[in-house]
Amino acid sequence: MNTVVNTPDARRVRLVGLGIMGSAYAVNLLKHGFVVFGFDILALACERLAKAGGQPLESAAAVAAAADCLLLALPSPGALRAVVREIAPSLRKGMVVCEMSTFALEDKEAARAEVEAAGAVLLDCPVSGTGTQAAAGDLVIFASGHAEACAEMEPVFGAIARKVIYAGAFGAGMKLKCVANMLVSVHNLATAEALWLAERAGLDLQMTLAAVREGAGNSRVFELRGPLMAADRYEPATMKLAVHLKDLAIIKAFAEEFGAPTPLLDASVPFYDTAVAEGRGEQDTAALYEVLKSMKAGATSSHSG
Repeated sequence: MNTVVNTPDARRVRLVGLGIMGSAYAVNLLKHGFVVFGFDILALACERLAKAGGQPLESAAAVAAAADCLLLALPSPGALRAVVREIAPSLRKGMVVCEMSTFALEDKEAARAEVEAAGAVLLDCPVSGTGTQAAAGDLVIFASGHAEACAEMEPVFGAIARKVIYAGAFGAGMKLKCVANMLVSVHNLATAEALWLAERAGLDLQMTLAAVREGAGNSRVFELRGPLMAADRYEPATMKLAVHLKDLAIIKAFAEEFGAPTPLLDASVPFYDTAVAEGRGEQDTAALYEVLKSMKAGATSSHSG
């Protein structure tokens, strides 16, 4: 498709979705001197934007109107469909819309078709990182789609992330996110398993955290989630267990589509299922530690699905 891309205004960004991630994007954009307009269905989220110095508007359509670039940070495919349907009449030729969430590729493709029918450009730009990392601007963006549009978005992305990786054609970003999140899921369970062993063995957990960070067993997930596990601190969540469980279904379907075996992912999923079944869906994924703590040694068969 030969699309003329409007160069985004260097100081004006519009955002629909002001949850854990979207609100962090807004604050960091404001810190970098951008003017931020936003909308969320929750009034409290809009109030937070106003307190941070942004300008909440009355609807997603109002946010999209007159925008050169628009970031979507939405919680579900249903929300994506509803927002795209609402903003489609307001989209202008060459406008850049960045879909930043973790959704199945078919959901993003459906949104892309509707956005492009209005003459705008939709980019697939999921992020790697937690809410805490988002607040610190410590994210990686897996950008994919129209190369020129991705390049034009770099100043905006640079305000909310420490690294932007151009993955290729539309959808490559989401494929890359599935690969990354597969590792996150497994590393999270491995971190819980290792720390529970350390605690049972009588090791000081703070010493254990410091020691492992210096050795070959370290991972970014260990660094981020290990301290939460050691402190039994799972709220407020930087990534909710219920949301991550949704992501696991996407990853599994993605792997099955390409015939890739996922033995470690398959072994980890029942533990996430159990955590949510225990009423921990709103807690951080670090709460997997509590699932292991409630188990007896060798009693893994009940979690094997």
